[in-house]
Amino acid sequence: MALITYIAEDNDTILTNLIETLQEITEVRVMGSGATETEAERWLDLHDGSWHLAIVDLFLKKGTGLGVLTGCHKREPYQKVVLLTNYATPELRKRALLLGADAVFDKSNQLDELLAYCIKQTEEHKKFSVQEAERVAVAKSRPDQKEAGESLTMPTQ
Repeated sequence: MALITYIAEDNDTILTNLIETLQEITEVRVMGSGATETEAERWLDLHDGSWHLAIVDLFLKKGTGLGVLTGCHKREPYQKVVLLTNYATPELRKRALLLGADAVFDKSNQLDELLAYCIKQTEEHKKFSVQEAERVAVAKSRPDQKEAGESLTMPTQ
């Protein structure tokens, strides 16, 4: 089972090389990419519960990866977002993690760690039960209906 992945990266050469490497070494399937914060947010929102991994560059053509992180704060537990940057300072790592990044990798010297992370996430994804995935998909397709067993309560005014 491949990880459905989105990449926000504004450098075409890096994007192409990253996609080739990820798809050759890991079970990642890149389904979309964009060069701006708005493109990334739009794709991730449009594909709401259907993606598993977002790899986000810090500096984009318009906006930043930190903005994308902020936009991803409401996501399913199986959906992971990682920041990939040339500026992985301790301060940036801390800020990214506070904004919801699951991991931060330095482009210049942590690509092996990124690949290992992707392999680990693929293994975790395989453990994720088909029933749970179906439950999430049904819940997202019918937001007005409660799951069986939940009590229906009227909102208070």
